[in-house]
Amino acid sequence: MLNDHWQLQEAKNKFSRLVDRAKNSGPQVVTKHGEEAVVVISASEYRELLKPQLNLVQFFQESPLMMDDLDLDRDKELPREIEL
Repeated sequence: MLNDHWQLQEAKNKFSRLVDRAKNSGPQVVTKHGEEAVVVISASEYRELLKPQLNLVQFFQESPLMMDDLDLDRDKELPREIEL
């Protein structure tokens, strides 16, 4: 077993230790038949994953730079012509 990898049978037998490691040391991978099957993570890490992600417009709107009159409007002009 690697530090963060557990065979399924060992994970079942030492579930309390698995949970403690997930809480204190980060994600723990459980393997089944030699292949990664699931990852056990702490509740706080899980909540972080569930947080809604901002889209780009929201990111700029919530940026401290917004107070600096950041212009988010797109230029409506056609692009310049180039020869290839």
